[in-house]
Amino acid sequence: MRPELTVVSVICTILVLIPLPWHWRARNIPTLSLIFWLTAVNFPRIISTIIWAGNVNDSAPVWCDIVIWLHIGANWGFGTSAIPMCRYLAQVSSPYHRIENAREKRRRMVFEIFMCVVMPLIGMALFYVVQYHRYNIFEDFGCIPTFYLGILSVFLVNLPPVIFSLITLVYAAVALRWFIQRRTQFEAVLESTNSGLTTNRYLRLMLFLIAMMLGGMAMTTYVLIDNIVDIGVHPWISWDELHADWYSIDQASRDLTPQSFWDRWMFVWYLVPVTSVAFFAFFGCVTELKTEYMGYFNFVKTKVFRIKPKFQPVLPVSRQDGANAIESTTSIPVVVGSQSEVAVQALEK
Repeated sequence: MRPELTVVSVICTILVLIPLPWHWRARNIPTLSLIFWLTAVNFPRIISTIIWAGNVNDSAPVWCDIVIWLHIGANWGFGTSAIPMCRYLAQVSSPYHRIENAREKRRRMVFEIFMCVVMPLIGMALFYVVQYHRYNIFEDFGCIPTFYLGILSVFLVNLPPVIFSLITLVYAAVALRWFIQRRTQFEAVLESTNSGLTTNRYLRLMLFLIAMMLGGMAMTTYVLIDNIVDIGVHPWISWDELHADWYSIDQASRDLTPQSFWDRWMFVWYLVPVTSVAFFAFFGCVTELKTEYMGYFNFVKTKVFRIKPKFQPVLPVSRQDGANAIESTTSIPVVVGSQSEVAVQALEK
């Protein structure tokens, strides 16, 4: 049994979901897509690591079908979500960029929806072509997608994430080129685009996307080479022959599987947790989310622990004008939490 797998999956799911409300209000489709796909991998792992802790029983076939299709969608979704993000960064930093009108915004939204939603669905459909049985079961991990390793699967499964990573890196190179050329006035450039970006946020987002794409591309290449060395690339067989053993389930228990296999699998498995932590570091640790976190804290404090907010009245202020002494007493309740922030903002205005 590996209870740390469940703990890691729980922590990563929470970290990924923390920035969700802020990005939902901002209607940031690529970021919301990235949150969805990271959650679609992390959350099922919580359940799977509990169900298959210490066993390889085929006890939840429907759950396995759902998990593997989410996994395949995420395999494409990470890259297809990064492309529109990096493309937009390149656009707003370009000297030829102008403020978008309603038609251009609508066109960009259609492109983002196509890349973030439709493309992963296409990836799921293409995976079925080379999926020679429903799934495999690994002890302590649960259901794993499996496919027939041939020339066709290289183009349908392994190559697309690498292509998405390369496209993202090209956009990143263009964006960095514009940034270097215009770095002295870059803050003013971003303000003129009405993108809501600052130089710090721009560079932080760019660094995250580059790191995620390089890591994903390296991991995909590693898995492909490892599979080719261990299994080899097989020639294409007929559709009926490939899907003839559709309902057979391969089960990998720790006692009967070499330790070297588990070491390689753990290396691959932890890529998503590392990406989730990096996502939170780049998207969750920003100034704009401090109010969001204070709201979470106040909710837990008042709703869970039943701690009422404290009221702190302002002390009386005495003022003397000539011979007449005028005493004014003003009592302003100071409420801990979001209400106090609204009050302070109102007073400042």
